[in-house]
Amino acid sequence: MLWIATLVSNIGTWMFNVTSGWVMTGLSSSPVMISMVQAATTLPVFLFALPAGALGDLFDRRKLLMWTQIFLAAVLLLFTALLWIGSVNAWILLLFTFVIGTGSAFAMPAWQAIVPRLVPRDTLSSAIVLNGISMNIARAIGPALGGFILAAAGAVATAFLDAISYLAVAAALLWWRTSTAQDNALPRERLAGAMRAGIRFAFHSRPLRHTLIHALAFFMCASAYWALLPLIAKDTLQGGPSLYGILLTALGMGAVSGAFLLPVMKKYFRTNTIMIVATSVTALSSLLFAYGGHAVIGMVAGFTGGVSWIMAVSLLSVSAQMALPDWVRARGLAIFQMVVFGAMAAGSLSWGQVTEMIGLSKALTASGLLALLLIPITARFKLNLGEHHDYTASGHWSDPAPVIPVSHDHGPVLVTLEYRIDDVDRAAFYLLMLELEITRRRDGAIQWGFFEDVEDHGRFIEMFTVESWVAHLRQHARVSVSDKLLQNKIFALHRGETSPRVTHAVAPHIGGHPKTIPKTHHDL
Repeated sequence: MLWIATLVSNIGTWMFNVTSGWVMTGLSSSPVMISMVQAATTLPVFLFALPAGALGDLFDRRKLLMWTQIFLAAVLLLFTALLWIGSVNAWILLLFTFVIGTGSAFAMPAWQAIVPRLVPRDTLSSAIVLNGISMNIARAIGPALGGFILAAAGAVATAFLDAISYLAVAAALLWWRTSTAQDNALPRERLAGAMRAGIRFAFHSRPLRHTLIHALAFFMCASAYWALLPLIAKDTLQGGPSLYGILLTALGMGAVSGAFLLPVMKKYFRTNTIMIVATSVTALSSLLFAYGGHAVIGMVAGFTGGVSWIMAVSLLSVSAQMALPDWVRARGLAIFQMVVFGAMAAGSLSWGQVTEMIGLSKALTASGLLALLLIPITARFKLNLGEHHDYTASGHWSDPAPVIPVSHDHGPVLVTLEYRIDDVDRAAFYLLMLELEITRRRDGAIQWGFFEDVEDHGRFIEMFTVESWVAHLRQHARVSVSDKLLQNKIFALHRGETSPRVTHAVAPHIGGHPKTIPKTHHDL
């Protein structure tokens, strides 16, 4: 039901994209203004995805999605009314495009975050590709349908139908009674703290960082022909709104074909190899758009561009999903989307400026050559590094038992662990502790270090601090099966009679106020 509803909504969205892009060509002939339509669609994701992701992790994702769909329907109905009375100019069009992009930005992280709750982990990759197929079936149908309705009934009709499509999604979400809220006895994180936690996780997660680097490089280049497609249809190929819709349809058909081709390629090639192929084909599509000069070649370029697009989007989306535990999934996906849409927005504006300076064909050529030049740089960053990590909560940390009252906001909190390590195991212990540092910081530690006792040979002390007592309790809830395996390797090197001694300390309260760490205290 959700897949069908989103398919209907995506068709409506692509109908509106055709409308907004073509209406702008009638309101302004400037390449910069035309490219700003794409930028106004994608920029809100860059600006608002992180708070949207935090909301997706903190609140019931189903309810959040329902309200965003209702909001988008209302905005589109208002835009339809303005079109009807003829009160839309170029800046009003950009404003409504930006507002609609903002509503979509608040929905996207929650949409992607519910996928692992709907399918088993071993079918996650297929489910993500299926979502891509939904988008690209819509891309194949929506632009052609939108171009036809635009030519036959005008922009009012396409905008109104897009509003109705959002209401269809809201109805499907209302029908779906399964709550996606997380059961947790701990108090809900504050929005700012949740955003910081998401950024901290992304910064310390190697699998996610590698995915973001690939996404930045690919979408910065691929945004060129997406942003300039109305000009390609109008100036290079000497066509009208119908040809513009046909080019978007070719992109959609290529994407659907690429979705079926991708599983076949995965049987024979590594993920990074397929990513290189997708980037190379994207560069080829840009060159075909630049110098094809005929509608048929333009459709071929659109088809090949769609194939490479869905391959790259699917590979990067799966890699991002595999890198994230559920507690930070919406925030991590929001950061991924920030990079994707930020790159597309910056690329759209940049390629629009380049087009004004050197012309459309040369700008498209430059985008293709840049994509090829970035391949050897991005090839060293591997995708799907999180595939073999098990982020399921293990609950293997024993709950602390304070003997003094400790409130949730009491902090900062200092946690120490004492190890006994033989000389023969020092090198192995050192390497494992460096790996442990990443997991500590990723899950909430704001400082971390480990030290060797100079007066007691073989005694090592690990210490880390977190912002508050409740932040440390959240660490207990977030520690995963993979973290447990790493801990077991470290504990196996410990030569004490018992397990490593763990202590918890909080900043003392003086006169009713906590004494915090001085500002001159350095990061360990």
